[in-house]
Amino acid sequence: MIREYRSQDLEDLMAAWEAASALAHSFLSEEFQAQVREDIPKLYLPNSETWVAEQDGRVVGFISLLGNEVGAIFLQPNCHGKGLGRALMDKARELRGELEVEVFTANEIGRAFYAKYGFELVEKKAHPPTGLELLRLRLAAESKAG
Repeated sequence: MIREYRSQDLEDLMAAWEAASALAHSFLSEEFQAQVREDIPKLYLPNSETWVAEQDGRVVGFISLLGNEVGAIFLQPNCHGKGLGRALMDKARELRGELEVEVFTANEIGRAFYAKYGFELVEKKAHPPTGLELLRLRLAAESKAG
């Protein structure tokens, strides 16, 4: 089930982020990850629209939107490949139409997911805090014609 984030979801949301980030972002420093871990509840969640994927009464993943930007999408690794990431992205697309996202070039899991969903490359640039290469991707709004 996809539903809006509630403050009582924070522990499960953070557990999903932690597990998924360890898998997809193993190239990031522990110091950088520690800062992100601190910023999620204090900075990111209060300033974004967040939807969660709930399974058996537990939050197993989430997507956070800043306008039409996908600021984050993370799922518990044991939930990968089961359609929950697609369901979260479908919700974002339903709400916003055209979507954009930035993904580290080194994040093969994320890049594969976005490519499969239909995102296309807009630009490559450096991520200022880490110096790593980022890809900016865009998913065009679905055509209403036809």
